Amino acid sequence: MGEQRNVLKEAVVRRDGEPFWAEIIERAKSSPFYEAVLREGITSDIAGALGRMHDVVVDAAKPALIGREIIRVMPVKDVLVRFPKAKVAYAYKVGEGAQYFLTGEKYETIDVKADTEIKAGCAYTKKFYEDASWSVLERETAEIGRAIAELETKIIYDYLVAQAGTADTGDGDETLQWAEIVKIWNDLKKVNWNPTAMALHPDNYADLWVDEKFIHQFYWGSQADLNRGILGHSPLGMKIAVSSKCTSDTVIINDVDISSVMLLRRDITTEPYEDPRGDLYGVVASERIGLGVLRPTAIGKLTSV
Repeated sequence: MGEQRNVLKEAVVRRDGEPFWAEIIERAKSSPFYEAVLREGITSDIAGALGRMHDVVVDAAKPALIGREIIRVMPVKDVLVRFPKAKVAYAYKVGEGAQYFLTGEKYETIDVKADTEIKAGCAYTKKFYEDASWSVLERETAEIGRAIAELETKIIYDYLVAQAGTADTGDGDETLQWAEIVKIWNDLKKVNWNPTAMALHPDNYADLWVDEKFIHQFYWGSQADLNRGILGHSPLGMKIAVSSKCTSDTVIINDVDISSVMLLRRDITTEPYEDPRGDLYGVVASERIGLGVLRPTAIGKLTSV
């Protein structure tokens, strides 16, 4: 049986080099948090303890990373990325021998910065670690991953709502109906976009499951990962993502590949936290992202459902 892969070490060395990884190792050696992991026999060395706790955070985050289902995710090495955005070309109908004009695509650029950092952590006293079991440490560490993932989802959802260039309203009865989804879907199709994802609140999700029109159309679709709140593509071509970080009065649909992007400058990474003066030790996790919209009209929002 081979040695377990240390994903954290690979990520840190690739991004910051071996010297920075060595620095993290030294910091962790004096941390009661990682000493407790070793004491439980989960791993045999500090590097393994760092990697194991990183895995706990990431594994807990994955189910809640709903926002990444509704926006294009692009890992990058640079803080700023410049995107060319083609303007629409025009064609003309002309008679034989008439003068005509060549009007090819024209371009403008949009700069997107990865300038948003999301952090979460836990820290306790040495006395706590003397008595804490592995199950307690694992639970508290997992909570960090969940918190980061939920905040990321909220940031993405709020951004798309604010930037949506196509908008419509429902019937205002506070019950989402499939006919209202079809309405905003049609708005995007009429301006030649192809919505591929939809985000909505669990209350809206529950509304749809008692709407016969939704149920009947879904017989022809496919389902995927219902436990996460991710439904497969329906006949309208949209993946349906469900999160409590959405609001129940606004549904977002999006042409994911065309409309918007999330730059991933630093994916979820963990490192030791220590405050000797306050007798606090633990772990902190963070990520660095940036959001940009390239085609506002390819994002639709339905309000007053």
